[in-house]
Amino acid sequence: MRKYPRTSRALAALSLAAVCAVVAAPAQSDAAAPHLAAAAGPPTTVVNPRQGDATYANYTFRDGETLAQLRLHYALLGTPHENQYGVVDNAILLLHWTAASSQDLLTPEYQSALFAAGAPFDTTRYFVIIPDDIGHGQSSKPSDGLRASFPHYGYQDMVDLQHRLVTQTLGISHLRAVVGMSMGCMNAWQWAEAYPDAMDGIMPVACFPAPISGRNLLWRRVIIDGITSDPAYDGGNYQQQPPSIALGVNLVQMMMDGVPHLQDLITSPEVADHYVQAVTAQAAAYDANDVIYAFSASADFNAEPDLGQIKAKVFALNFADDEFYRDSLGVLERDMPKVQHGKLVVRATSAGSAGHISMEHPDLWKSQAGDFVNWLNASM
Repeated sequence: MRKYPRTSRALAALSLAAVCAVVAAPAQSDAAAPHLAAAAGPPTTVVNPRQGDATYANYTFRDGETLAQLRLHYALLGTPHENQYGVVDNAILLLHWTAASSQDLLTPEYQSALFAAGAPFDTTRYFVIIPDDIGHGQSSKPSDGLRASFPHYGYQDMVDLQHRLVTQTLGISHLRAVVGMSMGCMNAWQWAEAYPDAMDGIMPVACFPAPISGRNLLWRRVIIDGITSDPAYDGGNYQQQPPSIALGVNLVQMMMDGVPHLQDLITSPEVADHYVQAVTAQAAAYDANDVIYAFSASADFNAEPDLGQIKAKVFALNFADDEFYRDSLGVLERDMPKVQHGKLVVRATSAGSAGHISMEHPDLWKSQAGDFVNWLNASM
């Protein structure tokens, strides 16, 4: 058995405090409301994890820009378990999508589908780490005050900071798994290549390892151009959010939602108007500079060249009705054979499916998450 260095005292001190409290909350539904992406507004949270902030002074990004004091917020669920060598062996790094945060992974549905007793990432068995990526949530971001003078970051910077949080702040040398959705999905691919010995497996949900291109690239550029060309944006020095942010959020929502789902949902002009009004109201939760930075960050992503260097098990999950990552494009069918230990699952469209937004509803894919954990626990 491979021997790892002893876990830091800092993490040992977290062991008891990291146990989460679960608060029951009644479910609510509104048949007339649109199927909104969780990122369109703060969700109702039922899991109260241990939360913390890591701070890094004079942090230098990959392009050479620096931030005098970088803050990285994170949430912890469950309790770390140490093996005979004093090394944590049950840590799972869970990574969110663009314009989201750890709070979007702490909703009632995530709790019941993934974290509850007997669920795939049961927090009585696993120690789950959920960071707010740079530019997101309670981590450092443009809207904190620097606005358009905030250092530019890419997905590689995100992974650098995630790794620093895990290894230096929490003192964890090895992860059981890295699981991520959309942007987090791409980060999971990057983890497996940049740190091939740092985890046993990854579960990339809703992405390709290939560079972002086609419609998935175009809509990002349309949103960025629409905001920056708005006179109210004023070079990022606006006093109130420019109107273009609401149009951008509506475009995000429409593009992320499933074509079959929208066909069934939007049955009249009145329903369409209600959908637009609901999304527009939720756009108040966004900041224009934060959005521009977040949607620009994917430019440095390309995990295809080093797929053959991945040592971890890879359980790639996509959705059949996801228009961003259509199975018919054949990208994963081309790329997965390059992975030494890989499985590809494309979940069929079913009741409740909502295209790319399906990633935000783990009730739809908890069985696949269970399959990943079972495969991870089986011998190679």
